[in-house]
Amino acid sequence: MTKTRRTFPESLKREAVEQVLAGTPLRHVAQAFDITESLLGKWKRQFQDAGPDAFPGRGKQSGEAAELKRLRDELARVTMERDVLKKALAIFSQPTK
Repeated sequence: MTKTRRTFPESLKREAVEQVLAGTPLRHVAQAFDITESLLGKWKRQFQDAGPDAFPGRGKQSGEAAELKRLRDELARVTMERDVLKKALAIFSQPTK
């Protein structure tokens, strides 16, 4: 029997973490949200480490990952432009017959 992986919305994660940070015992919050204590502890660490960028979800990227993607895309574009200019230079510098 296979289990399906549960997913949790960002709002639920933030609400659970806020309750823990407000002083509610981790065990009580985990029971109230029907999640394991270890998962809630992981969410708490993620929130403390990343702050507002915590819980990026599917398709969203953290600030550094988004910047890295932008730079890679720009590098690919500039490399393509350079290669096109090299080919054009090679074509136009051939002697005419």
